[in-house]
Amino acid sequence: MTRPARPLERLSLGDIDLRLLRVFMTIVQCNGFSAAQASLGMTQATISTHMRHLEERLRVRLCERGRAGFFLTDEGHQIHAACRDLFGSIDRFRATVGDTAGELSGQLSFGTVDAMVTNPALNLDRAIGAFHRMAPRVTLEFNVAAPQVLSQGLLSGTYHVVLMPAPERPVNTHSQPLFLETQKLYCGSLHPLFAVPDVALTPERLAAQAFAGRTYMQRLPICGLDFDWQAATPHMEGTLILLLSGAYIGFLPDHYATAEVERGRLRALAPDRVSFEDLFQIVYARQSPSRAAQALAKAIADHCTAKPAG
Repeated sequence: MTRPARPLERLSLGDIDLRLLRVFMTIVQCNGFSAAQASLGMTQATISTHMRHLEERLRVRLCERGRAGFFLTDEGHQIHAACRDLFGSIDRFRATVGDTAGELSGQLSFGTVDAMVTNPALNLDRAIGAFHRMAPRVTLEFNVAAPQVLSQGLLSGTYHVVLMPAPERPVNTHSQPLFLETQKLYCGSLHPLFAVPDVALTPERLAAQAFAGRTYMQRLPICGLDFDWQAATPHMEGTLILLLSGAYIGFLPDHYATAEVERGRLRALAPDRVSFEDLFQIVYARQSPSRAAQALAKAIADHCTAKPAG
């Protein structure tokens, strides 16, 4: 029988409780115990032990885990929301102390979509290197997520700075356009269209193919084509795997697809007619952003070599 929830105002939080709560936050972010092992550097048994201790401390069941999968209880959702507020306040306090002392310190959480490492215009690795040299006392947490997750995380305080496509931008944030990314339609070498000349790729023929889209995109016509959505994934790597299977066609950033095109495993379909550009932006809180957040955003903007028009 579950005991009554312990009034939070009567719970005295110590260092061990904060550590347990951070473990809980990581489990939720990774959507499960197994997936959290690499991020936490712990075995699944150790993670289970930590969660059992936390639930005993709080006297509530935070999550269910088993064959049915991982999901939060109602109490787990409430505690997770409280954790976001708690750690957001701690991070803001640390940033304020660092700003007051005239140094960049504390923890900074940065998020971006995937497939950025192959973008020659971004130079994200150089930007992060420059930021570290400028702010060696800042602990940088770097995550990859879908645009909606980044937007929600910026609002909740999970992320302090995000790099994502427009027009996704949370309210009360500052954004700076960075670059345009070209997306082309591709198929794998095992797909029936791989050897078909572009001139024969009519809109009707392309629209009739099984299409792999993104889970966060609206199922609206793209480049004037009403595709037959039969698969979806939030990440570019997932799209690439689906295309290489030979079962689907779909869009990828041209810089991300280049290596597989050169290997002969991918082919752009009618690129002169079927392609579009995504505008990418760097975004952070408009009200009271930390100096570290502003410094990282500036470093990313400074190292981006391709500026969008306007």
